[in-house]
Amino acid sequence: MILNDKSRFALAALLSLLVLATSATAQPPQLDYAALRAKMVAEDLAPFGITNKRVLDVMAKTPRHEFVLPAYRPYAYYDSALPIGERQTISPPFIVAYMTQQLDPQPTDRILEIGTGSGFQAAILSPLVKDVYTIEIVPALGQRAQRTLERLGYKNVHSRIGDGFKGWPEQAPFDKIIVTCSPENIPQPLVDQLREGGQMIIPVGERYEQSLTRVTKRNGKLQREPLQATLFVPMTGKAEESRQVQPDPLHPKIHNGGFEDLLANTDRPAGWHYLRKAKVVSDGKAPEGKHWLHFDNREPGRVGEALQGFPIDGRQISHLKISCQLQTSNIAAGPDPTGLPALYVAFYDERRASIGSVEVGPWPKPFAWRLESAEVRVPLAAREAILTVGLNGATGQMDVDDVRISGAAPATANQSQTHAPAR
Repeated sequence: MILNDKSRFALAALLSLLVLATSATAQPPQLDYAALRAKMVAEDLAPFGITNKRVLDVMAKTPRHEFVLPAYRPYAYYDSALPIGERQTISPPFIVAYMTQQLDPQPTDRILEIGTGSGFQAAILSPLVKDVYTIEIVPALGQRAQRTLERLGYKNVHSRIGDGFKGWPEQAPFDKIIVTCSPENIPQPLVDQLREGGQMIIPVGERYEQSLTRVTKRNGKLQREPLQATLFVPMTGKAEESRQVQPDPLHPKIHNGGFEDLLANTDRPAGWHYLRKAKVVSDGKAPEGKHWLHFDNREPGRVGEALQGFPIDGRQISHLKISCQLQTSNIAAGPDPTGLPALYVAFYDERRASIGSVEVGPWPKPFAWRLESAEVRVPLAAREAILTVGLNGATGQMDVDDVRISGAAPATANQSQTHAPAR
């Protein structure tokens, strides 16, 4: 999740309790959703590179709260992924806006969407194009999304239940294709169904190391342009069955923790996503390698962060060892006094529901490069985790390099355990 005025993982850790409390009340809170949408556009979209006026306008008008489960509606306009059931999530608004902007939808376009999910992405595309054809492999999600889209009057959205790997050949060719789940490789049926000169936006790669890619079909061949690292739920069905590189939850690790590997033709680090107020720099003084990640925020409350997901099995990994090289300067807390530079790990269970988080830090005072390390407990139910490092709403600068994690197996009767405090 990405929040503005409070710790994103403090909320993630409490979200389940808050949802239960909200569900127990007789009446949901009365919220000004239009004002919340306007705030979202002004604070989470426009300042971070969403410049297409049509996209900004439709994001300001589309009722995202109608596409989330009722208990999560108070959080609908946070720049945050939220559970929608069936182990799936609705993407953060920024990602939806970014993918839509990169797709460059035109009024005459016929668009194929793979992964209907909640139906929100289809709703965003609907007023921007001629027709949207959307496919969902999970019947319960597809049927719920279709009911929501019909109830809200999206007449040019056409839905079906099926395996998105196969596309929708009866309606091909498509001017554009947008894929909101991640296969290891681009499915050939989708390539075949893209018209000559058409474009596809798709997150592709290993389960936790994906690149959001623009694909253009030229003379029957694909031209690829990596856009940024990202993290989407996997494309299920045939795409997942044919995946060659499987996640290894018994050996958690961070990819590109030294920020040496950059996406082709970009200055963005591979493996790290949702970068805010961050850039890769090099001046020959990196503690490890040539590059490091530099955060610089001058607006109190603005999020400056970088995230990376990884698999972990709490039944086999009891503790997580974390280390990184850091330096900070000119640090001042954000509007929330607890908003200070720190590193967080949020844990999720097999349903991808939040089950808590731990903090390494915070670091309120300036210091030169030094090694920071900690050992934290892993919840028994953990199956996935997201590591975040950043300013957490504080102003100032922070440099990060050589980020590493490793898992420790549960201690036996003849071993002792060290316990780091969890927050």
